[in-house]
Amino acid sequence: MQRQVQPELLDQLAPNDPDALHNRRDLRFFNAVMGNHRWIERVVNGHLRMGDRLLELGAGEGDLGLRLRRGWGTRRIPYAGLDLWPRPAQWPETWDWRREDVAAFPDYANYNVILGNLILHQFEDKVLEELGRRWREQARLLVFCEPARSRLHLAQLPLAWVAGINHVSSHDARVSIIGGFRGRELPRLLGVDEAPWKISIRRTFLGAYRMVAVREGA
Repeated sequence: MQRQVQPELLDQLAPNDPDALHNRRDLRFFNAVMGNHRWIERVVNGHLRMGDRLLELGAGEGDLGLRLRRGWGTRRIPYAGLDLWPRPAQWPETWDWRREDVAAFPDYANYNVILGNLILHQFEDKVLEELGRRWREQARLLVFCEPARSRLHLAQLPLAWVAGINHVSSHDARVSIIGGFRGRELPRLLGVDEAPWKISIRRTFLGAYRMVAVREGA
């Protein structure tokens, strides 16, 4: 199955649209069942160093960042969210929020840890290649959880109707899988598939494609 990037319905909705609100609930369900946030938290905490500056792509309502912050307790770790959506009301005052396009963001050089959950599958190959070129200049750690592209995961989708997902979530989940990754596609597109980068990729039964890229010696 060839990778195809198609528009998602959520991108056409206002943040307060009822279908968008339902979709965000559905995303929390998917993330909980798939364990996406738990995995990112475990990986980030396992690699975190003093002086790191973290940037989360597609931070949405801030669920992932806030989860990480609760685990950090009193530690003051620089963290920023990047999204086209408005700054979440509960986002910490000491944390930055950049309401900008991921593809056009000008300040990646200010961050050495870049992470994201279900975001990179929305971009064409050429955009990912350019993002990778910019990230490689300063980043030492990339952590991404994306959809795994497989007919198996497309076949699993109807099971989610039991959880009451809406038509937006159903459509976007299918589009996300078709735009997802397999094998070493993502590190190859980002240009981190060879030294000095060390790559770990894992695909889960429930459809997550998980990549950790560490720049050795950084």
